Amino acid sequence: MMDWTDRHCRFFHRQLTRHALLYTEMLTTGAVLHGDHARLMAFDPAEHPVALQLGGSDPRELAMSAKIGEDKSYREINLNVGCPSDRVQNGRFGACLMAEPARVAESVAAMKAAVKIPVTVKCRLGIDDQDIEAPLDRFAMSVIDAGADALIVHARKAWLQGLSPRENREVPPLDHDRVRRLKQKFPDTPIIMNGGIRTLDEVREHLAHVDGVMLGRAAYENPSILLQVDPLLFGKAAPSASAYEALEKIFPYIERELGNGARLHDITRHLLGLFRGQPGARQFRRHLATEAVKHSASLNVLREALAMVREPAFAQVAAE
Repeated sequence: MMDWTDRHCRFFHRQLTRHALLYTEMLTTGAVLHGDHARLMAFDPAEHPVALQLGGSDPRELAMSAKIGEDKSYREINLNVGCPSDRVQNGRFGACLMAEPARVAESVAAMKAAVKIPVTVKCRLGIDDQDIEAPLDRFAMSVIDAGADALIVHARKAWLQGLSPRENREVPPLDHDRVRRLKQKFPDTPIIMNGGIRTLDEVREHLAHVDGVMLGRAAYENPSILLQVDPLLFGKAAPSASAYEALEKIFPYIERELGNGARLHDITRHLLGLFRGQPGARQFRRHLATEAVKHSASLNVLREALAMVREPAFAQVAAE
């Protein structure tokens, strides 16, 4: 998600789940080929496994960008053909490319020829007045025939005219059944469900019909949900016993990043939903929102915010 799942966000999320595959925010081929790699593409090895999500429409540039991603040790290259924002459309990439399946297929083939790691495609059910049955099947077949290793499908249409990006996440109706039918049509290709999934109970229900589930805003807005991913879905212990412990684990990372010139707000903006519904959560968010943005803000601001959150289980362990 652009401007959301940056390296600070991913480092924190990795304290909540070891086994979920994390994705970068979408990076355009222009940014990858001509931008500041150290700022845009760097990540801590502790974030692994991480997939690089690309936006672009030129097969040659996508292939070059994919190779750069592989050389930087990303585990997967994902082509975003689902983002409906005006900025994306003006650059001729994102959801508008669903109208050009041949170009998407050519791009997938070029990336597959350039790298040895998996190449996947993220798309919508369709765009605008496009039917979601035969055109989606044809789109899927074209990218699968080109070598796509998996298809991640946001179970909504994208309306390129008349709806804002936010409205495109909420207004077009969800149709998870259509994604399930796509899986039935292509049983040998991994199909990943995305869109409108809020709980791990829903995740497990979808996993009875598809090969995987991608969580976006549910995981960002309520990161604590990730603490249950490893135990419930992978049969492994979570890397942290609680949200409080997960935050304490990133204290050294925060100190390091502040020393490298980052501002505290760059990191803490990804933590605001962590204690959703708990006593003190509002005070926690308010303190970070007002204090972490200051140029002089240090790790003590986060410590002060944490002191406002009452976590009975943690307090009991501490008392013992």
